[in-house]
Amino acid sequence: MAGVELPKARQVYLVLRERIASGGLSSGDALPGEQALAAEHSVSRITVRRALAELEREGLIDRRRGAGTFVTSRHAAKPVVADLADVLTNLIQMGRSTDVRLLAFGYQDPSAAVAEALRLAPGERVQRSVRVRIIDGEPFSFLTTQVPERIGVTYSEGELASRPLLALLERSGVLVDRATQEISAVLAPPEAAAALGVDIGSALIALTRVVYDGDGRGVEHLSALYRPDRYAFRMDLTRTGANGGRRWAPTSVANDAAPAETKPSSRKRGPNSRV
Repeated sequence: MAGVELPKARQVYLVLRERIASGGLSSGDALPGEQALAAEHSVSRITVRRALAELEREGLIDRRRGAGTFVTSRHAAKPVVADLADVLTNLIQMGRSTDVRLLAFGYQDPSAAVAEALRLAPGERVQRSVRVRIIDGEPFSFLTTQVPERIGVTYSEGELASRPLLALLERSGVLVDRATQEISAVLAPPEAAAALGVDIGSALIALTRVVYDGDGRGVEHLSALYRPDRYAFRMDLTRTGANGGRRWAPTSVANDAAPAETKPSSRKRGPNSRV
């Protein structure tokens, strides 16, 4: 029964957390009672208690015996917002504004899929690392990176634990040119769930990115899992093309294609526009 109830508790927790974060519930507001919440979400009172316990652990509510449950003055942190049109630049910015915990570092033979994606030579190994990124003291991403061994040997385990990987790649002489990436959703496996502080089977955002140098050689394979309540993707779009062939295009691409005199002025990014 517990394996069924825990995901439901997570759903109730996320709904209530979003109400607090969006201002739907303000500081000092009383939450409905456990029985009312259970009826609203079609769950048991035990499930509601688990959700409220998580909110209390994060300091978002105060449960007072005999008085009820109240929203505290602390609001849920807004998620990190990543601009998909400028991912590589923002990687370094993110490294400077968040903390990282290195969970694994070593060298190994890559899987066939990773070897093909990085276009490795037969028998070429990779440097594999597993890291957790933390913002405001809370984990939000679980990152598994694999780099060709010839590049991985240029930095140490300690450096990877304290500096952005992209900066280390560029220090080694790699000229990053382009990247391809895919975004999907997955259920949290045990290791990622433990690192991110979620239940096994919770929904996570999944991103796979392969970075290439100017010669088309793969220099990094990234498999990233993100907590959806702490991370979001954004892309600014511009309507382009002539009548009959108009389409939506990323704003940065549209700007690059426009004549210089008609380019919109650049917009300064806010502090949350980070990968």
